[in-house]
Amino acid sequence: MTEQANEPKGDLCIRTLAMPADTNANGDIFGGWLLSQMDVGGGVFASKVAKSRTVTVAIDAMNFRKAVYVGDLVSVYATLVRVGRTSMTVHLEAWALRRREVQPILVTDGNFTYVSIDDEGKPQTIQRTEPLVAT
Repeated sequence: MTEQANEPKGDLCIRTLAMPADTNANGDIFGGWLLSQMDVGGGVFASKVAKSRTVTVAIDAMNFRKAVYVGDLVSVYATLVRVGRTSMTVHLEAWALRRREVQPILVTDGNFTYVSIDDEGKPQTIQRTEPLVAT
């Protein structure tokens, strides 16, 4: 396992509060809920980059590092990894700020691949006006 980062990297895409309705049978926040928040945030970021609708086609290298609890403020950050002709890979990090804490912790990260689509839902070329800069 890689060393945990000290602070979020990338663009803030979504911030939400973990609620009791989002828990699993153990009372922890359900991993599927967290994954969906990451996908929503990543979709926002991917659509901004592609300047079009995008759809999720793959999720790779997911790391569930720490549990998320009811009352945690969850923030998802996105960093562009690569842009292809119709698709892009986005690295997403989910950070949780626990009650009475001042420093967020990395709880989940992974790489999501999105495809740019047209109005008929068919893949389309991503129009890039600026060069891709690795971060």
